[in-house]
Amino acid sequence: QERFVESGGGLVQSGGSLRLSCAASGFTLDRKIVAWFRQAPGKGREGVSCVNGRDGIIYYADSVKDRFTISRDKSKNTVYLQMNDLKPEDTAAYYCAKPRDYGMWCTETWLGPQNEFDTWGQGTQVTVSE
Repeated sequence: QERFVESGGGLVQSGGSLRLSCAASGFTLDRKIVAWFRQAPGKGREGVSCVNGRDGIIYYADSVKDRFTISRDKSKNTVYLQMNDLKPEDTAAYYCAKPRDYGMWCTETWLGPQNEFDTWGQGTQVTVSE
């Protein structure tokens, strides 16, 4: 069974850092697209970042550009999201996901809609205090 397990969330003060991990099981992340989404209370789920395992292309939402860094460790079959200079508006549950089919779901300027992603983790909560 293909699945992700996220970890690394927590409570941090504004300006602090966290590193989220997304460990894959049941499949290899090699040559796959993996994305991070987040959902704040009362809001819809939004795309944060993605990495394309075939060509190395990376995308960041404008709201996190220059603060978040996505990376992969093939040996651990894990994708990371390093989050620096966190702000209260980053408070959300963070999820990693893989698309149903390989396609143009992760480019330098675009992350595909969540309904194209069918493998999800359970999420990890990030709370940033003032």
